[in-house]
Amino acid sequence: MQVIRVLLVDDQPMIRTGFRLILESEPDIDVVGEASNGDEAVESAEALCPDVVLMDIRMPGADGVEATRRIVRSGSPSRIVILTTFDLDAHVVDALRAGASGFLVKDGPADSLVGAIRTVADGEAVLSPRVTRRLLDRFAHLGAPAEADVPARLGSLTGRELDVLRALTRGLSNAEIARELGVSETTVKTHIAHILEKYGLRDRVQAVIMAYDSGLVVPRGGR
Repeated sequence: MQVIRVLLVDDQPMIRTGFRLILESEPDIDVVGEASNGDEAVESAEALCPDVVLMDIRMPGADGVEATRRIVRSGSPSRIVILTTFDLDAHVVDALRAGASGFLVKDGPADSLVGAIRTVADGEAVLSPRVTRRLLDRFAHLGAPAEADVPARLGSLTGRELDVLRALTRGLSNAEIARELGVSETTVKTHIAHILEKYGLRDRVQAVIMAYDSGLVVPRGGR
């Protein structure tokens, strides 16, 4: 059994203690460290090389967005899950753009926390269809890169890859995409892998962000 190494980042000690108690009851998860702000998170991620970082988004000093950006830019293989108190938080989208692999609402059930860590450690992303679509529909128009060129960015995708990318923006799982398109899950995984490879993306969260930023999908109410 491979043990997942987790770093907890939150400015509230009681929150960190609660998460530690939940996670250390799992045989395949080991909490290797804690940090109380973004600067400590960056230092701890470099020193401890965790598989997953649970990152609070709102902290004094360097917040979770800045810490995520710095960890990703360092080339760290650690994958980051953002923790937020509010399920509609503009800063979450900033963190996803910075390279986070998903997000969780702090008051969610314990099994969702454990499941998210395992999912992210396995190379997937944490995308709740309900919350993710609401978030992106509300905030995806903010801060779109000025250099985005829709034809150039999407021109190398095949028609089927575009279909898969649109389905990802709706928060569909691989199984749901496979059923909708009438293909196997293996085929869906292959298409997603090609999309990520073509654009140098870390995971499907980044693919969704790209789809919105490029104009492939427009949030409800327009831009």
